[in-house]
Amino acid sequence: MIVRWGIETLPDVLADLGVRRPLLVTSERWRDLDLPVARRFHGVRAHAEVAGVRAATAALDGADGVVALGGGSAIDTAKAVAVAAGGLPVVSIPTTYSGAEWTPFYGVRDAASGTKGGGGGANVAGIVYDPELTLDLPAGVSGGTALNALAHCAEALYVPGRSDETDADALAGARLIDRWLEPVLADGHDREARRGLLEGAMHAGAALRAGMGVAHAMAQALGGRYGLAHGTMNAICLPPALRFNRAAAPAALDALGEAMGGADPARRSAELADRAGAGRLRDHGVPRDELPDVAAAAAARPAAHANPRPAGPAEILELLQEAW
Repeated sequence: MIVRWGIETLPDVLADLGVRRPLLVTSERWRDLDLPVARRFHGVRAHAEVAGVRAATAALDGADGVVALGGGSAIDTAKAVAVAAGGLPVVSIPTTYSGAEWTPFYGVRDAASGTKGGGGGANVAGIVYDPELTLDLPAGVSGGTALNALAHCAEALYVPGRSDETDADALAGARLIDRWLEPVLADGHDREARRGLLEGAMHAGAALRAGMGVAHAMAQALGGRYGLAHGTMNAICLPPALRFNRAAAPAALDALGEAMGGADPARRSAELADRAGAGRLRDHGVPRDELPDVAAAAAARPAAHANPRPAGPAEILELLQEAW
C-alpha cells in the first residue's frame, strides 16, 4: 500500500502504480477539484447504492485505474467498480474518517430490498490524505465518521484477526481520536486538530484489517434497512457493544481505556457520541417494534460471528433496545 500526505502527491502515486487513465469516482461536491484524471464520475450515492455503482462502472470507458474521492460511499463505490472491471488498482483520497480506504471489502446497499451486501478482493493500492479536504466537513459527519473509526480501533483489539501490528494501530488511532475529536467539533477549521484526527483515522483504517465485531454488525443492519448514516449508527451502537464485550475481552478493553486517557471506553465513547450529537436510535426514526428484525439481520452478518462473545438475535436485540 502506498500512503502519502498532500493532494499534490497524487500524480506520483498514480505513476508509481502505472496508472495513466484513471476514472475519478466522487460526488457533485468535488466536481471542480483539479485532479490528474482522464474521466470523471460525479454520481456517487449514499451507502454506495447499487444504481450508483452500475452507473460508475458504465463510465469506465477504458480506464486503467480508479481514484476514489470522498467518504466511505465514494470509496466503496470505487472498489466495487474496480472489482467489476477485473481488479483495477484503487487510489483513495478520503475526505471523512471512515477508514474504507484500507480494506479490500466494500458494502453496497440495495434500497429496494433494504439490505446491504457487498464483496471483497478490491486492489486497494494507494491512499492520499489531505486535511485541507476535511475543513468544511460538517460537525455531524465529522463526529459520526470519527466514531466509526473509533469502533474500528475498539473491535480490532478483540476479533480473531487481530495481531500485534493491528493492536498497535488500534491503540494509536484511539489515542488520536480521543485527543482530537472534541477540538474538531469545536472548530472544524482548526488545521492541527483536523490533521490529528485524520492521522487517528488512518491508524484506525489500518487496524480495520483485523476485522469487525457486533457494533459494526448492528450499524450495517441499520444502515441497510433504513439508509441511515453508517458513522452515526456506529457512534450509537459502540457503547452498548463495549459493555457487552467487557467480560469476554477485559485486557483489550483495559488497553483501549488506557489509550483513551484512562477512561472507561464504553462511557468515554458514549460521551463523544453525545458531543457529536449522535442521539439514540429513536431520534433517527427507527421503529421500536422493528428491532427484532434488525437484530436478526445483524446476527446474520459476518461481523457478529467474529465478536468475542456470542451475539445471536436475542443478545443483539437487548443491545438495540439499550441504544433505542
